[in-house]
Amino acid sequence: MDPLSDVLSMLTVSSTLSSRFEARGRWAFRYPHYASHIKLGCVLEGRLRMQVERMGDGVLLEAGDFYLLTNGQPFTAATDPPGPMQDGVQASRDHRGPDGVMRFEGQGAEEGPVVVMATGRFTLAGEAGELLLRHLPPFIHLRASDPGTRPLAGLLDLLGWETAELRPGASIARTNLAALVLVQALRVHLANAPQPEGWLGAMADARIGEALSCMHGDIAQPWTVERLAQSAGMSRTAFALRFKALTGATPLDYLGGWRMTVARNALRHSDEAIARIAERIGYQSETAFSAAFRRTVGESPGRFRTLARAQEAAAAG
Repeated sequence: MDPLSDVLSMLTVSSTLSSRFEARGRWAFRYPHYASHIKLGCVLEGRLRMQVERMGDGVLLEAGDFYLLTNGQPFTAATDPPGPMQDGVQASRDHRGPDGVMRFEGQGAEEGPVVVMATGRFTLAGEAGELLLRHLPPFIHLRASDPGTRPLAGLLDLLGWETAELRPGASIARTNLAALVLVQALRVHLANAPQPEGWLGAMADARIGEALSCMHGDIAQPWTVERLAQSAGMSRTAFALRFKALTGATPLDYLGGWRMTVARNALRHSDEAIARIAERIGYQSETAFSAAFRRTVGESPGRFRTLARAQEAAAAG
């Protein structure tokens, strides 16, 4: 299994579309810190500038472009040139109609430019959500001219249709479509970014990506840095240095972290025996696994499972 599929298979990706944003004239909105989800939007008409706080001068978005905001930091969206800065959350509450569309008239609305967007968010639930969010760049810009953007627009159209009204099988359809939209957006980014950052950049790197695929494809193997370097066709030292430069972790730290992610997911969502989980992720004994789990998570696998089930029961009740 490739690393991206492996991570996404452990996530429940749900979507919330906030329909449309329509504005005339000049305006500027600031949005506060947010958590546990990815914001996505598509410019249907006009142009605007978006900026994540403390990250340069922002990016100019044209009609047909998509964007993803991933790191939860405050950001601004504005015309170019902008109007007076306003609270984006409050403006959305004040100007959203019964049909869910936010309509706003800024300075010079009579003659000013028109901007229309479709916006939404993806909430990531699951053990691997933090891993994915940690390694995504804070702002991903997908241009209308980028190969792969057209299928993304089609997927968003279908997701919008599914969320317009309740239909049979709507829950599973929406979840799977949301995951497809996220996967396609990441594919477009990987295919077109000059050098993707972090973990995505590691996957896009031919040699380090091969080593990651080996680890994710057979997590139970007793991988060593030497064996992984051989799979990448590199010397041990060059491989170790490049792997850490791209992922922020040593190869064996990354492998150990992913094993614990798989273990937590199994303990939370299955009745699989702890000894079987230990064997499946590469530990020779339940005792060795339990010791590693306690060092990483701070409690035993059994207690983690008990507490996770109690939390789920409380949330359901």
